[in-house]
Amino acid sequence: MRIGIHSGYWSAGPPPGIEDAIVAADALGVDSVWTAEAYGSDAFTPLAWWGSRTRRIRLGTAVAQIYARTPTATAMAALTLDHLSGGRAILGLGVSGPQVVEGWYGEPYRRPLARTREYVDIVRQVLERGAPVAYDGEFYQLPTRAEQATGLGKSLRSTVHPLRADLPIHLAAEGPKNIALAAEIADGWLPLFYTPRLDAEFREHLEAGFAARAPERSSRADFEVSATVPVVVHDDVEKAADAVRPFLALYVGGMGAKGANFHRNAIDRLGYSEAADEITELYAAGRRAEAVAAVPTALVEDIALVGPAEKIARDVEAWKGTAVTTLLVQGDATAVRTMAEILG
Repeated sequence: MRIGIHSGYWSAGPPPGIEDAIVAADALGVDSVWTAEAYGSDAFTPLAWWGSRTRRIRLGTAVAQIYARTPTATAMAALTLDHLSGGRAILGLGVSGPQVVEGWYGEPYRRPLARTREYVDIVRQVLERGAPVAYDGEFYQLPTRAEQATGLGKSLRSTVHPLRADLPIHLAAEGPKNIALAAEIADGWLPLFYTPRLDAEFREHLEAGFAARAPERSSRADFEVSATVPVVVHDDVEKAADAVRPFLALYVGGMGAKGANFHRNAIDRLGYSEAADEITELYAAGRRAEAVAAVPTALVEDIALVGPAEKIARDVEAWKGTAVTTLLVQGDATAVRTMAEILG
């Protein structure tokens, strides 16, 4: 199992010390570093900046928002980053949720799976550069056939020759159909709330996608599953769990609209519906400290690695037999170093 770093979202500014941590991780042989975006920092710029100070570590977006850019613009960013980094880019894509998509990007959140399928098709056309890009889909048409268009558009081919026509594309997915779609059309899956306890169930969803996978796609043996896993090293398990509770409370109670929170749905599937109801109610009432305190330690330990290094070394054994190929550490430099020592 490989190790990566998930740098997460920026808050008011860049994460303190992250550049030095990534440089150190590159020297340690850590496999990859990943960035996120929602409605603050973007996912590509930090990778270009941090990537300029590294030589080996792979550079992944987890995730670049599909609704934030046209497919061709995303392909341009990915192939540019791939050239600058010497072939280290991984394009991780995701659809976010209706609050962000409609509130920030100003796009209707409709049929996200179908949109994702079209999006990936177009990105691959750009990267393959076999012919001028043309597409006539429900969501994307190239050239456009919008009523207000001039009608002068023409199919174009990237002026830049992509470094890798097979630049890997990964999909962030939480629901069963989304997971299957990742296995069908992508080169990897980016799960947020993975637990070894439900590994068999996750594998079933992946198998459904592999069964529909086109023969020209990369081998399923090369398919990657890069799971974001909070890691907190501390002698006291409860105090370590306290560092993860705000993250879970936010995703359960504060991300997404009522009845349309896909992160909450994922927690329900893990078996924590009752706790999630309480967290959601407290969060909506503005009682955030109580919402954080309501996150069960059992839930934290299901999706994270917390406690003394010896306990984490024992707990990570359950992850080794799962479908996960890369464990993306969400934590400080101590967490990354501890996981590198345990799995190195």
